[in-house]
Amino acid sequence: MSFDISKMRNIGISAHIDSGKTTLSERILFYCDKIHAIHEVRGKDGVGAVMDNMELERERGITIQSASTQVQWKDYTINVIDTPGHVDFTVEVERSLRVLDGAILVLCSVGGVQSQSITVDRQLKRYHVPRIAFVNKCDRTGANPFKVRMQLREKLGLNAYMMQIPIGLEDKLEGVVDLITMKAMYFEGDSGTEIRVAEIPAHLVDEAEKYREELLEAASMFSDELMEAVLEGNPSEEMIKTAIRKGTLSEQFVPVFCGSAYKNKGIQPLLDGVVSYLPDPSEVKNFALNLDKNEEQVELTCDPDKPCVALGFKLEDGQYGQLTYVRVYQGCLKKGAELYNTRSHKKFKVGRLVRMNSASMEDINEGVPGDIVALFGIDCASGDTFCSDGLNYAMTSMFVPEPVISLAITPKDKKSADQMAKALNRFTKEDPTFQTYVDPESNQTIIKGMGELHLDVYIERMRREYKCEVETGMPQVAYRESITQRAEFNYTHKKQTGGSGQYGRVAGFMEPLEDKDYEFVDAIKGGVIPNEYIPSCDKGFRASMNKGSLIGFPIVGVKCTINDGQYHPVDSSDIAFQVAAQGAFREAYSKAKPVILEPIMKVSIEGPTEFQGNIFAVINQRRGIIVSSTEDGNFSRVEAEVPLSEMFGFSTVLRSLTQGKAEFSMEFLKYGKVPNSIADTLIKEYEEKRKKEQNK
Repeated sequence: MSFDISKMRNIGISAHIDSGKTTLSERILFYCDKIHAIHEVRGKDGVGAVMDNMELERERGITIQSASTQVQWKDYTINVIDTPGHVDFTVEVERSLRVLDGAILVLCSVGGVQSQSITVDRQLKRYHVPRIAFVNKCDRTGANPFKVRMQLREKLGLNAYMMQIPIGLEDKLEGVVDLITMKAMYFEGDSGTEIRVAEIPAHLVDEAEKYREELLEAASMFSDELMEAVLEGNPSEEMIKTAIRKGTLSEQFVPVFCGSAYKNKGIQPLLDGVVSYLPDPSEVKNFALNLDKNEEQVELTCDPDKPCVALGFKLEDGQYGQLTYVRVYQGCLKKGAELYNTRSHKKFKVGRLVRMNSASMEDINEGVPGDIVALFGIDCASGDTFCSDGLNYAMTSMFVPEPVISLAITPKDKKSADQMAKALNRFTKEDPTFQTYVDPESNQTIIKGMGELHLDVYIERMRREYKCEVETGMPQVAYRESITQRAEFNYTHKKQTGGSGQYGRVAGFMEPLEDKDYEFVDAIKGGVIPNEYIPSCDKGFRASMNKGSLIGFPIVGVKCTINDGQYHPVDSSDIAFQVAAQGAFREAYSKAKPVILEPIMKVSIEGPTEFQGNIFAVINQRRGIIVSSTEDGNFSRVEAEVPLSEMFGFSTVLRSLTQGKAEFSMEFLKYGKVPNSIADTLIKEYEEKRKKEQNK
């Protein structure tokens, strides 16, 4: 099978919530003849967008899982992944960006660069993904794509330049002026399918000239040939596009397109921009680690004749069993071929190979380099690497943020208990940020996630997909304990029970440690503790860190130094020194003035300026510290640091205070000291709980 890899693009659509990502992907499917009717995200026809294939997504009008599809535009093949905008589903964005070569960063022409756009931009930079920007919703009241372009520069530090300027704004949006061809484009006919190219309207000529000059000046930085042509006054279209492509691929230039996905304006030029300026798979450097050669880096090439290397980046449990989304990096992935999973060291045969178009699928015989396909019925985990026989490579995995909120769940009856176990098993496999465990103390099943919405969605999915009714308890905050001053220890563990006993003495000190959970320092001189027992002391200290004495949470930020001790030639053993270290830790911990730490969240709230006072008040009530507040016309953004324990139910309170007009996002920032009054309450509760358990 001959294929031209330069005609392939793997792109993601990512942005802040409600910037119109799913609406845009719906239009892309329509203009590429993938669907024959347009459905809206919150459509009155009850169908919902194609890319939102879960019933829940359609009801809530948000994207929960990233969906993938393949479209043809002119003679190019484009794999498109629509990613969620909610910070709660950030891992969906992470895993999509890990396998994409380029991205469309969608921005709202009124909201501009919002809190989640900043997070998405950080993710794009982390994976070195070149992007083009699309300023959507130019038909909305207050739309200003030029202001958004400036925000891209100031807030995200991107070298952004207009590729088009809009003809009219708000309800007068008619089309766009292409600054490369210097022609006006109007989108007419049913659903904007007919493009009428005309001369630029007279009142926009000067503005278009100004922005074109800016664009040429910026693009000529990437091409000497273009610079000469600009000076001589005759740059060709081809020359400009080549220079812009070079700048975009090096992540030093961001082309900005504008339009309105909802009103079907500006989508076709955006698709042209995708094929003109975003990389094909061969232009992106991808590396694997050779596990046989001490994880030496190996560059992968998009050569169909080389052995196959592919990454399973997302799992989904469908009605036909487990579906594994795979990105092929090298070689061809063929039906019937034998592959090797380098993590589990197991071989498997590729049975059914499919290409996903959101929820529907088509069977295919092979996946070529750069392709995104899906495999059926193989046992693997998210982030596994599959290789042809003879290779033992691993692709670097993606960044998985730590879950910040937990919830206790109990099934209502025996049947629900079995279903709950099945559901949790599936969800934890699919989503690395969703974790579950049974608390050894309370014996409750605890689920952990990235936010209230994240856990809400999973509980709702249990109800719908597994007919499993559960009751939820107040979420438990992941507190930590730490020490505030240095304390010495000198502890002897002695146990005599006939025959050889146990003996070990450990002396030294513990002190607070910044930026690290734990550090062990061996300062023993003269072999008072033999070398083979030093790791036992370390083990004993580590074991003590698992549970503090104040409220039973893990201890962080402790540096333990041992500088003296004693051993007995007969009675000393590995276990004796572990127990001695644990005793020493307990002894010093109570003297080191322990404190309780709580997770502090970085909260970003956006809403109309008229409600700014209410927003300030609600943050202050919740022990929050306002870090900054910016006003942008009639819109304001407040950045604050608020303890996680105060953020439960915050979305409901915020909505009622701002008539539903404000929204917020939060992510974990750091651990901070709990005020004494709250610490006293927590310690009291813990004591009562312990007494109850002892009485049992």
